[in-house]
Amino acid sequence: MVPANIFANGTNLQEYTRGVESNLRRDEQGYLETYIEESDNLVLLHGQFHDCEIILSQIGSLLGGFQVEIGSISAEIKSLQEKSMEMGMKLKNRKLVELKLAKFIEEIIAPPSLVTAIIDGEVNEEYLRHLEVLSKKLKFVGIDYMLNASEVFQDVQQEMDRLRQTAVAKVFDFIIEKIYSLRKPKTNIQMLQQNSLLKYRYLILFLKEHGKEKYPDILAAYIDTMNKVLSVHFFVYIEALERLQMNMATPNDLFGSDSKSLGVLLRVQEHSQKRSSIFALGERINILKEVDQPALVPHISEANALRYPYEALFRSLHKLLIDTSCSEYLFLEAFFGEASLLYEIFAGAFTVIDEHLKLVLPNCYDAICLMLMICITRKHQVIMSRRRIPCLDSYFDKVNIFLWPCFKKVIDMHLQCLKNCDVKTLWEDDTHPHYAIRCYAEFAASLIQLNVEYGNNQLDMNLEQLHMAIDNLLVRLAERFRIPKSQALFLLNNYDMIIAVLKEAGDIGKIPTFFEEKLESNISLFVEELLSEHFTDLIKFVKAYDDEESTSFTGSPTIADVEPLVKDFAMRWKAVLEAMHKDVITSFSNLSCGMEILKAAMAQLLNYYNSLSECVKMIPRSSTLNKYLVSITSISYEIRKYSRTF
Repeated sequence: MVPANIFANGTNLQEYTRGVESNLRRDEQGYLETYIEESDNLVLLHGQFHDCEIILSQIGSLLGGFQVEIGSISAEIKSLQEKSMEMGMKLKNRKLVELKLAKFIEEIIAPPSLVTAIIDGEVNEEYLRHLEVLSKKLKFVGIDYMLNASEVFQDVQQEMDRLRQTAVAKVFDFIIEKIYSLRKPKTNIQMLQQNSLLKYRYLILFLKEHGKEKYPDILAAYIDTMNKVLSVHFFVYIEALERLQMNMATPNDLFGSDSKSLGVLLRVQEHSQKRSSIFALGERINILKEVDQPALVPHISEANALRYPYEALFRSLHKLLIDTSCSEYLFLEAFFGEASLLYEIFAGAFTVIDEHLKLVLPNCYDAICLMLMICITRKHQVIMSRRRIPCLDSYFDKVNIFLWPCFKKVIDMHLQCLKNCDVKTLWEDDTHPHYAIRCYAEFAASLIQLNVEYGNNQLDMNLEQLHMAIDNLLVRLAERFRIPKSQALFLLNNYDMIIAVLKEAGDIGKIPTFFEEKLESNISLFVEELLSEHFTDLIKFVKAYDDEESTSFTGSPTIADVEPLVKDFAMRWKAVLEAMHKDVITSFSNLSCGMEILKAAMAQLLNYYNSLSECVKMIPRSSTLNKYLVSITSISYEIRKYSRTF
């Protein structure tokens, strides 16, 4: 900055240099004078510096000694620190060893209080806690492999084993006593299982783990006890149910059997309170709504003089089986942890039920009863599935396998009886629905109604065979009538009745169509026979006239040919309509069907007369007959009056 100012101000450098040198000499002279004035003080200060150096030298020597001593102390402290760490580690290890050793000793040593409780204590809930402690010690001895190599193991092993044997023996005797208490008559087994056995289930776990030599004996004792108890229980229950049973159907109750006494026709009409209907389902279907209701109590039903069809007893028996097996299954799962034991426990009960079914079912000729039992079995399977307990799956499969052949056998026997029955015995001189045919209709409707839910194709095939056989029987019965009109009337009444009964059963497939076709064909036959009774000549003339190939006329019709027909119709047509109306009213059981047939007959009569009128109009000089011709409008009006009568 100074050079810049010099150049900026235009200062002479030589003069400026001389000024600077003059200032330096002046300052130097000033500093020398000041130093000379302070020389004494500087000498004194120098002496003080010298004294300080001596003192500092002494202090340095002293500090050096201290440093040496501190170094030795530091080494000692380091040595002590190492020893302290070593001692701390040893102490920690010894405490850890002490802890493990104390735990080890606690695990393998049975305290006197435990020994006394195990040996002398009564088996109760407190005893269970002592067993848990003993179990832990036994498990520890068993899983600690290092213990086997220790000397203490030899001292402890024998004592622990003797204590284990004592505990196992006491537990075994206690459980056996409880199991044998199940054998006492009138014992509520389920209550005893829940309230007495289940709270001691730890005893079974203890035996499984530490008394394996005794555990199979416990299982064998329980299986043997329950097998005998349940066998007797179901045997007695079945005997009691048999006293409540209505009389079952016999081979004489099949369609058309026992011709000397008219078989089923007479017996079904008895309406005995001891016999259920073997053809009509009726209220028997209610058993399917009550399938999960409690089992029957025989002594109460017997006291009230109640009697039941066999399917009700079958439901009650299997409801008891379901409830008993479910209860036992859950108990086995909770107490033994082995639900598979149920099959061995129920072996005797299954045998008792099997023998009962093998005795009853082959002699059951009630197909509705058999089908109801099949449906009940199906519903029981659903109940077990809903409960998620599979213990009776194989049993119900076996029951189904047994029921279906019995059902098929009865259906086949019905078919055979229908084919071989003596129509002379069954035939009655009555065109109204035959009682045997009504039985068939109710029977078929019942099976169809039951099969709606089950949906078995084999049953559908059996029903088709059955309705073909019943149609054949109808035709054979109709042939016993000498008059064709009576034959057609008999078939119409029976076909109509069959269709009406079957349609009440709901969705029944192809069966009504078959009978509806039969009904339609016989309506035409009946109408022709009905009209032929009153206007035989008129019908013959019209048919001959309409038949292009007929040889009844050698030429065109003449007034002589049609005049008697026209006059006869004009004279009698109203009386004939009235007679036809009364005939239909008295002949048909179903007035709705009768109305349709009367309409068809009158419509056909109108067609015949219309054809006659057209023929008359085509004859030359037929105007002379006009006064005898009845107008189509008049006939139609009269027909409508009879139609409104219904």
